[in-house]
Amino acid sequence: MTPDEMLARLLYRDGMMLVVDKPAGLSVHRGPKGGHSLEDYFGALRFGLPRDPALAHRLDKDTSGCLVLGRHRKALALLGKLFKQGKVGKTYWAVVEGGPAEDEGLIDMALAELDKTRGWWMKPDPSGKPAQSTWKVMGRGEGKAWLALEPLTGRTHQLRVHCAEMGFPIVGDPIYGSADRSGVPPLHLHSRSITVPISKNKPAVTIEAPVPEHMRELLRACGWSGSEQLPPVVTGDGEIEKQPRRDG
Repeated sequence: MTPDEMLARLLYRDGMMLVVDKPAGLSVHRGPKGGHSLEDYFGALRFGLPRDPALAHRLDKDTSGCLVLGRHRKALALLGKLFKQGKVGKTYWAVVEGGPAEDEGLIDMALAELDKTRGWWMKPDPSGKPAQSTWKVMGRGEGKAWLALEPLTGRTHQLRVHCAEMGFPIVGDPIYGSADRSGVPPLHLHSRSITVPISKNKPAVTIEAPVPEHMRELLRACGWSGSEQLPPVVTGDGEIEKQPRRDG
């Protein structure tokens, strides 16, 4: 991916933050062994500021969609506080195997690290950190369900573990679900929208990310219409750039 291609994935920009549509398969930061990551594009996302933006939160490598970057230290401090206090609203779309019997519900399941040697892998643990997620069925088809998921807490792999433990693992999950390590099908988890109360004097900003190509087929099978009109990109100088209609 070129810097220009990353710039084309910009969903929102103001003086405090950026929201980009992170592609699936791209790590948000360099690992201990290095490698390609979102950080490689931070220089292209400065928009005239002296410092690169920085991550305000994280998404798994294989999760796509809305990712928030702080543009300077003051912004990062504020965003960190908002995320920590649970004031940022997050909605994910997922396609899961089978699906819940009910149409909506709450998962209240504490989580802890599975094993220090397994990195970020997690497990249900009553003595672990509290973790809550809500889910709502948006559609069903071909033995699968399309869910809108909202993590009320921000634990590592929370939605993936919660769905798997409830009996409806996310399609393409090789760690908690039934997928193998080939990456086919890819993980069907997408950060669809994020709502950030970045200003005390203005309404909270809500941004949506388009559905990634790899999720379109199964979402259509579950009733998704296959087209969407996304909101405009609002830039820091007040300009409005209209996002194109994405048709499947």
